[in-house]
Amino acid sequence: MSKFGQELVDGLREFSQALRDIKSGKKLEKLDGNLHDMAIKTRNYDPKLVKNTRDMLGVSQSLFAKFLGVSTSTVAAWEQGSNAPSDMACRFMDEIREEPAYWIARIQRTITAKKKKETA
Repeated sequence: MSKFGQELVDGLREFSQALRDIKSGKKLEKLDGNLHDMAIKTRNYDPKLVKNTRDMLGVSQSLFAKFLGVSTSTVAAWEQGSNAPSDMACRFMDEIREEPAYWIARIQRTITAKKKKETA
């Protein structure tokens, strides 16, 4: 067998073992980008899908913006269709849509009440 053929076989064996480990709940040591790829295709987010994603979490535009690390005006622009989310924001929203219960719980752990301002 050629060197390339042997490397290919070894890589497939390693990947196959990693899949078995994942299914059994074993923590993986490391997956190598030279040997493995990820089947991830990011959606394009139109205004309706952005708002729907935010509504899944049950948060306002300002809290959604803070959670994503963008400004409230950025989220508003996405929802109005005057601007499109970045690839990174789309990936994050894909993750939210994939497992909303996890992200709702994550948000709930970070929410704090604002202190009221005293008036003189």
